[in-house]
Amino acid sequence: VGRISIGRVVEKNGKRLPEKDDQFTLTTQIQNREGWVLHPLDDTLRKKNEGGKLRSIPVRMPFNDPGLNLRAEYSLFDRETGRPFCVGNGETCRRDGKDGVSALPCPSPGLCELGRTICKPYGRLNVIVGEGDDLGTFIFRTTSFNSIRTLAVRLTYFSAVSHGLLACLPLELKLRGKSTMQSYRSAIYYVDLVVPSELSLEDAIERAQQLDSRRKTAGFDQAGLDDATRRGFGSGAFEESNEDGAAVVEEFFPEGTADEGNTSVTNPLPANEASLSGKLKARAEKISG
Repeated sequence: VGRISIGRVVEKNGKRLPEKDDQFTLTTQIQNREGWVLHPLDDTLRKKNEGGKLRSIPVRMPFNDPGLNLRAEYSLFDRETGRPFCVGNGETCRRDGKDGVSALPCPSPGLCELGRTICKPYGRLNVIVGEGDDLGTFIFRTTSFNSIRTLAVRLTYFSAVSHGLLACLPLELKLRGKSTMQSYRSAIYYVDLVVPSELSLEDAIERAQQLDSRRKTAGFDQAGLDDATRRGFGSGAFEESNEDGAAVVEEFFPEGTADEGNTSVTNPLPANEASLSGKLKARAEKISG
């Protein structure tokens, strides 16, 4: 039902270029000449934040399975058509060619001759914002490895401590800043997932248990919803459609080097980094261990 971004596309010298921001923006899925049309919830939430800057958003996850809420892969798009060309996890990839979609090894961007400068980690997080639609979600897209890694780990944490009641937990998207040597000590921003500040973790888990109990009494089948979504994501070769792909390419995969156009944080992966799936698995193993 809408988008969550921490950047926008602006026109400079006749070119449309991505520009980073230090706050969230909630938009509809409609664009006009000025850009994406703001969602009514953007103004509602902004009024509740001091200074008018939207740096936290109360959310719920639509699914109990962390991997359904956040999908993260290395992605390479055809800039002319907006279609995904190659999508991989650091071990295997699906690549679109003249003979259709093929399954091939994926060495990760730093070690792939084809994707060395134009392939990035690309994550999509779906969240429920507000009370208007229990099955309608906002999507946050990012090519920030910091955001992808942090969100993946947090989702795993919260799923574990709540005994799998991730979809019932009251949570909050929070924008965090930091400086690194790669950013030349200027502030860069990434997205975190936390329990709302007015609640303790124990309070949040108790509320999740209460919501889960009410849903079960009403006949709400969360496992069935997760299953249906899993089948839906698995029914196509690529998640991104041609219609969405053009906007994704403009905002996250513009012409230039692999780290340009990242509206959340610039953090290219060095050639000797481990695979995306390997990094996320390693984090998950630390948690379970």
